[in-house]
Amino acid sequence: MPCGCAALNCSGKSTQPNVSFFRFPRDPGRCQKWVENCRRRDLQEKTPDQLYQHYRLCEHHFEDSMVRRTNTYRTVLRENAIPTIFDLTSHIGKPGKRKKRIKELIVEEIRTPKERKLDAPVLPLQEIHEANNPDVEIQIEIEDSEESTPMTDEERHRKDYIKALFEIVLLMGEQNVDLEGQSFIDQEGLYSPDNFRGNKLDEVLKKRFEMLAVNQEYFLRFQQEQILEVCDSCIREEVMRDVRNSQFFSIIVEDAVDLAGEEHMPVFIRHTDDANDLHEVFVGFLPCEEDAEIMAVNFLTIITEKWKLNLEYCRGLSFFASSKFSSKMKIVAVRLLQMCPQATYTLCSSCALNIWLAKSIPISGVSVVLATLDDINLLVSKTPSLQDELENAITSVFMDNIGKANELKETLRSEWTSRHDTFEIIVTLLHSLVLCFGRVACDNASRWNTEITEQASMLFSALTDFDFIITIVILKNALSFTQAFGKNLHGLTYDIFSAANSLTAVLHALNEVMENIDVYHEFWFEEATNLAAKIDIPVKLPSRFRRIKHINLQPDRTSENLYKETLSIPTIQHIIQGLKDVFTEQHLKALKCLSIVPSVMGQLKFSTSEEHNLDLYKYDLPSPETLSAELNCWRVKWKHKNKVVELPSSIFESLHLPDIKFFPNIHTLLKVLCILPDFKVENEKYEIDRKRLRYYLESTPVDQRSSQLALVNISHDSKHDVDIMVDTYMKMVEDNITFESASPCLYIVGEVC
Repeated sequence: MPCGCAALNCSGKSTQPNVSFFRFPRDPGRCQKWVENCRRRDLQEKTPDQLYQHYRLCEHHFEDSMVRRTNTYRTVLRENAIPTIFDLTSHIGKPGKRKKRIKELIVEEIRTPKERKLDAPVLPLQEIHEANNPDVEIQIEIEDSEESTPMTDEERHRKDYIKALFEIVLLMGEQNVDLEGQSFIDQEGLYSPDNFRGNKLDEVLKKRFEMLAVNQEYFLRFQQEQILEVCDSCIREEVMRDVRNSQFFSIIVEDAVDLAGEEHMPVFIRHTDDANDLHEVFVGFLPCEEDAEIMAVNFLTIITEKWKLNLEYCRGLSFFASSKFSSKMKIVAVRLLQMCPQATYTLCSSCALNIWLAKSIPISGVSVVLATLDDINLLVSKTPSLQDELENAITSVFMDNIGKANELKETLRSEWTSRHDTFEIIVTLLHSLVLCFGRVACDNASRWNTEITEQASMLFSALTDFDFIITIVILKNALSFTQAFGKNLHGLTYDIFSAANSLTAVLHALNEVMENIDVYHEFWFEEATNLAAKIDIPVKLPSRFRRIKHINLQPDRTSENLYKETLSIPTIQHIIQGLKDVFTEQHLKALKCLSIVPSVMGQLKFSTSEEHNLDLYKYDLPSPETLSAELNCWRVKWKHKNKVVELPSSIFESLHLPDIKFFPNIHTLLKVLCILPDFKVENEKYEIDRKRLRYYLESTPVDQRSSQLALVNISHDSKHDVDIMVDTYMKMVEDNITFESASPCLYIVGEVC
C-alpha cells in the first residue's frame, strides 16, 4: 500500500521511483530524536511501535553519509542515522498554498480498518470522530478550503521595506561597499563586471526610496546588526549544506587578521561535490582569545552548534598561525583531534613548509623579519613606480651578472614572500633593497609622495639593522635542510609519496646540526658579518642583547655567542619540533596512501602492498571486507594498461575516471585523500574564496571590515533566497520593527534624486 512521508512540507510518496522510505526506529531514544526533528506535535504522543508500523520518512531527510546502498535494489540506514534535513519554511510567504492537515489514527482505526469500512454508518467526518473519541481532537488529511489570511497593506509595506534593506545590504556586500556608502575594491572580474555607481546600486536605491525626502529615514544600528546576522546565517547555511552533503570534509584555519580592531582567524572547509570536484570554501571567522582553552571551547562550539558540522566526518585539520597564536592553535588542534580522532593534522597546500615553520618560531627577531617581508611586498606590489626603482637597483647591483638580475626581477613579480626559498631570495636582494629604499627615503627631487617616503624610510631602517641580517641568514641556512622536502610536498603525487619516506633523513640532518651547532653557527655568523660589511652596516647588538650582556658581565659573552644562544639554537629546536608535531605517524600513513594513485603504482612497479596504510580509513569504506580483492583488481587493471595509456597522475584524475564507481572502496579512499589540506586544489576556480578573502583584506580599511559583510562579499554567488532571509528576520524581531527618522546611524541612502 502506498505511503507518504511523515515530514512537514514533504510531498514524497512511496510510489515515486528511486526514492527509499524508512520506518521510524523502535529504539525509544532514537525514535524520540526522529520525532523532535520532524517538528510534528501529533507524533509526540505515539509509541515507538505505532510510529514503526504506520509512519515513514523518505531518504531526502537524511544526510548522504547516513544512507548506505548495499546494491542497486536495496538501500538501508546506518544504525545511528538521525534525520536532519527538513524544509520548515517553504510554506512562508505563499498565501495561495492550502494547508495540509495531518491525520492522526486512533486505536480503533488501526485495529480493523476493513471491518470499520463495512460496518460504519455514513456520517460526516466530524460526527465519526466525536462518536468514537469525543475527548481527543483529530486532524483529518484533507485540504483546508480556506485560503491563508492575506496580509494587510501595512504588513505588506513593512515586508517590502525590509526586503529592500536586505537587497541593498546584499548588493553593497557583493560590491564591497561599506554601509556608509564607500567602495574599496574593483576586483577585475572577480565580482560583478559593472560599476556599482550609476548602475545597479543607484537603481535599487532610487526604486526603494524615491518617495522619501532627502535623508529622511534610515535603519538603525541594531537593525543593521540583525540584518547582517540573518544574511550571514542564511548564506553560510547554503554553503554548509553542500559541505554536509559531501560527507567527508577538512577544516583549514588561516593566520589571524584584524577586523575592526579585533583579531579573527579565517576558516575554510574542503569538500568534494557530487561530480568529485574539490572545493575550498570560506565559512567565517574564528575569534581569537587570550586564553587558549577558552579559544578551543569557543571554536568547538561554533563549528558544532552554530555551523552544525558533524566532526565524525572531519578527516583533516590544518592551522596556520604566526608565533603570537601558534602555541594557542596547537591547543585548539589537540582539543579538536580529541573530538574527531580520525582526522589528520596536516599542513595547508596554500603555505610553503618553510614559511609555516618560520611563523611558528616564537622569537621576536623572526616575527620582525616576517612582518618586514610582508611590508616590502605590499608596498612594492602596490606602487609600480617603486617596483621600477627596485628593478633599477637590481640592475646596478648585478651589473656583472645580467642573467641573475633578470631572474630576480621575474621573482619579484611573483608571490616571492610565500615561496620555499623566500629567505634565500631576501638575502640575495638585501643590497638592492637597501639601495632602493635609501634613494626613496632621501628624495630630494620630490618624486615620491610623503606616505611612500615615510614607509621607505622605515623599511630602510629595518633592513640596515644587523639583527635583521643575522636573522635572515640563520633562517636561510637552518631551513635549507627542509627546503627540498617542502617542495616535494607541493610537487607531483609521486613526489609527495616520496616525501613521506624522506622525513627521517631530514630530521637526522637537523639533529646533526644541533649536535654541532658551534661549528654551524660560526659559519652562519661569518656569512652575516660579511653581508653587513658589503653594504656598510655595522655589527651592532640590539638593545635587548646589550642589556643581557651587561647583566651577565662574562667575557665570553660575545655577539656571536649571544646570537647562537638566543637565535640559532632555539631556531633549530623549533624546526625539529615543528616537523614532529605536524608529520605524525598518522599523517605519514595518509601520505603513503597515495600509493593507490595509478602513476605512483606504475613507478613502484606494481609491487607494493598498501593494505597496512589503508587501514587508517577502513571504517570509511563501504565494503572493507572486499578491499584486498578490489586493490588487486585495481593493480591488474593499470598494470596491463601501463604500456598503452598514460596512467592517471593525481588523486583528481583518478577520481574522474569513468569507471571509478566500479571500485567503491578505491573511490571512497580517493575522496578522503582528496580533501586533506596537504594537496593543492588543481582547478583554481574551486579556490576562488581564498583569493576573494585576500583581496577583501588587502583593499578594505581595517576599521571598515566586518565578518558578516566579508562572508556576503566572498560568497555572493552562493544560492540564497531573500524572501527566506526576510521571513527569518521578521520572525526574529517578532514584528517589533519601527521606522526611525531621528538620530540617523546608518547613511545608506545619501541624497535621493
